[in-house]
Amino acid sequence: MLASLDREMHRAQRRSEARLRLDDWLLLIGRLLMAALFLGGAAQKAFDPDAVAGLLMGWHLPGLLVWPALAYNAAAGAALAFGVGVRPVALSLALYSAVTSIFHFLPDEPWQMTIFVKNWAIAGGCLAMAVAGAGRISVRLD
Repeated sequence: MLASLDREMHRAQRRSEARLRLDDWLLLIGRLLMAALFLGGAAQKAFDPDAVAGLLMGWHLPGLLVWPALAYNAAAGAALAFGVGVRPVALSLALYSAVTSIFHFLPDEPWQMTIFVKNWAIAGGCLAMAVAGAGRISVRLD
């Protein structure tokens, strides 16, 4: 009798673990929103590279850096969207967001200062994603 109750309890537990929880869906939505931000950044760089190149050259950096930034934004955004390598990608995006915020530190331009602050908020979101990981709704490569 006890053994059959144990089996039933294990079956019920497995069924509840198999069902997706709200947390799973929230992690997916969060990942997709962050992915959209970086994929949008890649598209912006592709369609108007001169704007980013000008910003870089204003800081005495080569404008050609727009192309590796585009590739990184696209690859990192896709990784987040599919949930592949989320922890290391999110950590690298946190660093990327913090470093690129420097380009927007223009105190005389309120719009640029808003972007500066948003980049730090994005870095914080990426750190949280690095802790949470991809969640159960993701592409599995193992």
